[in-house]
Amino acid sequence: MSKRYIPNALTFGNLFCGFLSLGYIINQDIRNATILIFIAMMLDALDGRAARILGVSNDFGKELDSLADIVSFGIAPAFLAIYTYFVDYGMAGMVIAGVFPLFGAYRLARFNLTSTNEPSKYFRGIPITFAGGLVAFLVLFYKVIPVPIFAVIYFVLGILMASSFKIPSFKDIPLPKYSFLVTIFLLYMTYLITKSKNVPIFFYVALGTYILFILLRFVKEKEIKFPKRRFKLPNRKFRLRKRK
Repeated sequence: MSKRYIPNALTFGNLFCGFLSLGYIINQDIRNATILIFIAMMLDALDGRAARILGVSNDFGKELDSLADIVSFGIAPAFLAIYTYFVDYGMAGMVIAGVFPLFGAYRLARFNLTSTNEPSKYFRGIPITFAGGLVAFLVLFYKVIPVPIFAVIYFVLGILMASSFKIPSFKDIPLPKYSFLVTIFLLYMTYLITKSKNVPIFFYVALGTYILFILLRFVKEKEIKFPKRRFKLPNRKFRLRKRK
């Protein structure tokens, strides 16, 4: 398999995790649904880095990544919200939940148009990956967090995605992207598993992906270097003509 397909395979894995998460949400398996979103979150961090390490970054990968992100971190977290916090609110709950992926789609479209013109050290608005991951994490506490508080957080995250606030991307910091949120999630899932002794089927997949997620961060990325062309001046001798 050509190395240029490896980042795309990770992106397809991200998209497939989002699709599987929707299936588990419909079957009311919230734990596996949230685990799949966090696996997608790690794959989303890995595909871009793999592309830069292999030197195969291109516009196709960027567009494919956006399509995967709107499913895994826009639609899937919105469905989680509908089936947990907004389950008793009928159509009104669906309308409120549906606002989140709309903000996310706007943010992704704007990012694809402006990412080549703005400094890479900053994002305009919070990334949909972080916002969707945070919603998925809060869903685990749907029996504890009151619906009004979650609704405010949910709506604020949507506004922050579509906002023009410049947020540091932390690309130069040698830590895995979204590592704090992912680590906290896995630690909490471990606590829940030891308490209930019921291991979700995708928990071991998440741990394996997390190890790869950590290790790949220490692989040095390739820098794209353009060949330098040296222009030599023609070796011509000019003689001054004397005026008569």
